[in-house]
Order: sequence, then C-alpha cells, then structure tokens
Amino acid sequence: MSDLSPRASSTLETADIVLAEDTRRSSRLAGMRGRLVSYNDHNAAGRLPLIAERLSAGDTIALVTDAGMPGISDPCFRAVRMALECGARVEVVPGPSAALTALVASGLPPDRFFFEGFLPHKPGPRAARLREMALYPHTIIIFVGPHHAVRILSDILEILGDRQACLAREMTKLHEEYIRGTVSSILSIVSARPPKGEITLVVAGAVRVRRAGGGAGPDAGCDGEESGDAAEDAAIHSD
Repeated sequence: MSDLSPRASSTLETADIVLAEDTRRSSRLAGMRGRLVSYNDHNAAGRLPLIAERLSAGDTIALVTDAGMPGISDPCFRAVRMALECGARVEVVPGPSAALTALVASGLPPDRFFFEGFLPHKPGPRAARLREMALYPHTIIIFVGPHHAVRILSDILEILGDRQACLAREMTKLHEEYIRGTVSSILSIVSARPPKGEITLVVAGAVRVRRAGGGAGPDAGCDGEESGDAAEDAAIHSD
C-alpha cells in the first residue's frame, strides 16, 4: 500500500470509473468502492464497448491490476488501444514493475535482457519455447504462477542447463523473498517448500565462448568454463 504514489491516489480518487482486475482486491484502496468495474482476461473483449462509450461521454477512466504496473502480461493494452482509437489522452502513472524489480535484485546482468512473460501451459509448446531461448545471450525474465514453479524450473534445468538464477516472489509486499543460486538449488528449495504468491524468475543468458579457429559459439551452460578445444579467451556475457 505504501508504494501507491500521491499521483496514483489522486488518479483513483478522481476517475469516473476504475477498471480493476479483481474488484475485491482493489476495493481495499480508499474511495474506490462503487466506481469499480471488473476488467480482466476473461471479460476484456466485452468491456471495450463500455470503455468507448464512457470515453466518448468525456469520462476519465483509471485502470489498475492486482499487483505491479498495468500493461505487462495483462489485457491493459486492449483498453489503451481502444482509448487511442477514441482520440482519448492516455497517461501512465508509474508504479512497481515485477520484471524490473526482480531483474535489479537478481544480481544478474541488467544491461540487456529478454522479457518472456508467462510460458505456455502445455508441456510441448513450453519445451519448444525454452529451446528457442536456449541460445539467448541476455538475461531472461519469466513470470511464473506459484503452482507451476517446480514444473517450470525442472524444464529450465533440462533444456537451458544449470544456470545462475533468482526466484523473486511477493515483491514490495509483506512476504517479499528472493532465492538466488543455480536453477538446481532453487528447484530443491521450492520442491521442499512450495512458494506462495506470484513469482518472477530471472535466469542468466547463455554463455558465449570463442572456439578454436576463431569462431564464436553459444554454450548453454553457465559455469564460466569452456568445453572441448575452445580457446582460452572465452567471452562470457553472463554466469
């Protein structure tokens, strides 16, 4: 609650209606009860006509999500696109971002990163997506539901290798926690103690090595060591 800025509070207090991912959660914010309208993945398409109607009438609409800054891995972009099509002015009130908070706290290179969001739920498409990411040299950020943590960490270990990683959960909240280490060590911890709350997983990118003969190639491991006949001047972008 203390992360809510004065500007955000003022915006929510003065908006004609407030679109909320979960009205029960958002009703805890003072002055919002009665002006809340649910807006989430399940009903976003049906709410777009209402948004257009209210904006055309000159109303101000605010949009909030359960946690973190709206517009990241949620249907906020549909509302923004509708507002722009209606000729309305769109303003962003900055707030906590799970992806960036976890990235900074992870201790992994933040200069260039790849934001994946949520991986596919089905094993086949998820494995295929991870194989695509296996050669990415940049730090990877993944959103994970608490009930899928063990499964996804197991897939990452199998496909990406035992890289350095950081599991961040409940950031900026009462039970904030960061678990840093290798993927296998984090997997052992969450297998014994299943995490609660939404999770952001930060994983080191692939190591790039300079192989004998001058050619550079990626290596899915992250132990900082070259394999085979690779030259000694390996360029490691993350470990």
